[in-house]
Amino acid sequence: MATEYGHHTRPDFRGRGEGRRHLLPPALRAPVEARTWREFGYVLLSLPLSILMFVYAITMVSLGAGLLITFLGVPVLAAALAGCRGFGALERMRARGLLHLDVAEPQPVRPKKHGAMAWIGALLKSGTSWRSLLYAVLHFPWAVFAFSVAVTFWSLGWSLLTYPLWQWVFPMYAGQAGLQLYGSEDGVHTFYLDAPFEIGLTALVGLLITLATPWLIRALTMVDRVLVAGLLGASRLDARVVELESDRGVVVDTAAADLRRIERDLHDGAQARLVNLAMDLGLAKEKLQEDPQAAARMVDEAHGEVKTALQELRDLARGIHPAVLTDRGLDAALSALAARCSVPVEVEVDLPHRPAAAIEGIAYFTVSELLQNISKHARATRATVDVWQVEDRLMLQVIDDGAGGAGTSGGAGSGSGSGSGSGAGLAGLAERLDAVDGVLVVDSPAGGPTRVTAELPWRG
Repeated sequence: MATEYGHHTRPDFRGRGEGRRHLLPPALRAPVEARTWREFGYVLLSLPLSILMFVYAITMVSLGAGLLITFLGVPVLAAALAGCRGFGALERMRARGLLHLDVAEPQPVRPKKHGAMAWIGALLKSGTSWRSLLYAVLHFPWAVFAFSVAVTFWSLGWSLLTYPLWQWVFPMYAGQAGLQLYGSEDGVHTFYLDAPFEIGLTALVGLLITLATPWLIRALTMVDRVLVAGLLGASRLDARVVELESDRGVVVDTAAADLRRIERDLHDGAQARLVNLAMDLGLAKEKLQEDPQAAARMVDEAHGEVKTALQELRDLARGIHPAVLTDRGLDAALSALAARCSVPVEVEVDLPHRPAAAIEGIAYFTVSELLQNISKHARATRATVDVWQVEDRLMLQVIDDGAGGAGTSGGAGSGSGSGSGSGAGLAGLAERLDAVDGVLVVDSPAGGPTRVTAELPWRG
């Protein structure tokens, strides 16, 4: 959901154990951290797996392309793509376990009809299949490069760092003073690392390489992250489809909740009053001949009930869609809302022209919900409502000087979204805005003021 809530605890997306305090700075503890060893293991495994993927992809695609002159080429190509999708699933699992990279699963193959041919056709038309094939081809040269660089620096750094521990093997078993740095054929110009200063300097160079290697490996695995996320994850279109399906569910649930609210208000409000009114008029009709004065009193009481029922029906109709919004637009409708609020509200609407009716209605009910929260929970003395347009976005901002502490889970505090039960109201409001690609931002420090900003797409 594209919603931000200010001054509240945010989830910690850091790796396991990375939130603890350490005595050593990151540069010194990096070579022995679990993350470094996981990423190094990922690079080591990449080479054999990439060779397997590359050989499979090239062999199967070449065979399928060569057999396209016959019908056999089509199922062979489909098998190649299916195998690449399988390798892609393995790579996503490996990245999730070793790199802690959570990649969304792509859409599965969904043939429109049953049968092998329908499945083959859907597989060949799937963009995910071809992106998996592209990954199998591109990842091989990168895996060779990353493996060579990582293993070279890793082995060089640790071998030089530990050189003082194993330097003794040269004079004992190799017949030379130490590790030979360079030498000539005549043996005259030869340099061995055997003096204490030279051994210490070698270990220092090894320490520097060892400390730099984890950051080099992280840079290498960043490319792997990009390849896995870009080629093996869900495409933008797939992600958008999932998002729209979720938004459609929110819209359906919201519409059902509104219908239930309208039915409840009619049943408990105007309908009950009209039933009582019919009973009172029936009794007045019976008493009209016997006791005209009592009948007149009952008719007078029924007249009051009619007025009350009419007012409830007007309020209900205004809650469904106010006539003033349809006739005169947001400026007049929001001014009418402000007049009914329990605290003084200043309204300023600066729009070049009216937006689409759907966006106008969402904007109206957003402000209505926020002003109701101010009336019920804010303990504010004044509030302001500003509406303006920025490029292709409609901006709404409601500010009150209440006690602040607005949240999405209720609890203490006040303001435009705080207090008992209002947290759920803000969460529902955020879902409604998200269903039309809107954004809700709540900034409500303890002690106030509370600033709620809503952003909607402008549709003229």
